[in-house]
Amino acid sequence: MKIATWNVNSVRSRLSHICQWLEANPVDLLCLQETKVIDPDFPRAAIEALNYQVYIFGQKSYNGVALLSRSPLDPVMLGFAAVLGEEATALDEQKRVISGRLGDLCVVNLYVPNGSEIGSEKYLYKLRWLATLRDYLKALLPQQPHLLVCGDFNVALEDRDIHNPKGREKHIMSSDAEREALQHSVLDLGLIDIFRQFNSEPGQFSWWDYRTAAFSRNSGWRIDHHYLSPALSQTAQSCIIDKTPRAWEKPSDHTPVIVELDL
Repeated sequence: MKIATWNVNSVRSRLSHICQWLEANPVDLLCLQETKVIDPDFPRAAIEALNYQVYIFGQKSYNGVALLSRSPLDPVMLGFAAVLGEEATALDEQKRVISGRLGDLCVVNLYVPNGSEIGSEKYLYKLRWLATLRDYLKALLPQQPHLLVCGDFNVALEDRDIHNPKGREKHIMSSDAEREALQHSVLDLGLIDIFRQFNSEPGQFSWWDYRTAAFSRNSGWRIDHHYLSPALSQTAQSCIIDKTPRAWEKPSDHTPVIVELDL
């Protein structure tokens, strides 16, 4: 089984790229972030024509997540509140969390807030959001021993995940507080960064800024992750970053990351 995560930076702008990539890489499940479209306007017909079922949680112009699956997902849960109840409703105003079950596998697809600038209101929101993510995953794990959490985390967890980590503690997506929040919210629960189980070298990135020819110089960041529960990690066969779509005309600034499981 192959599962991919991809921040497409507008599903309608990148629809031809998504379809082209799926035709060449018919993964079992594709998790999209930053779809930037309300549910009725999601371009589901083109994706359904490729024999994928579409599950969406979107909003106008910002955020938005989706699951594209070759097989039915049941159940599908939208937002934190589906697990945590009304106390998490306010955070679900931004559409950033969708999960679905495929057989014994539970997949959580996330678009973590960027945070904008260290110390800003959006930065504090990001830290609060990550704290709620811990509560969400802590509640899910006892029910879902085969848990996969993926998406755009907007955090480079280690210095080797940044092309130039000098001064990273003053940079959004790599400050100490963000790293500690991700560690506490995900890794301290026992989830495993599966890419690093197979790839230990620096210089492997999933996002490149549109500016300053960052992609051609490989001046990127690894911020798109797959985290697996201990039981599920034992089934992992590989985890790779596919840089191909980033070289296409008018690409997303992110590229797919694919994990293969023996399920």
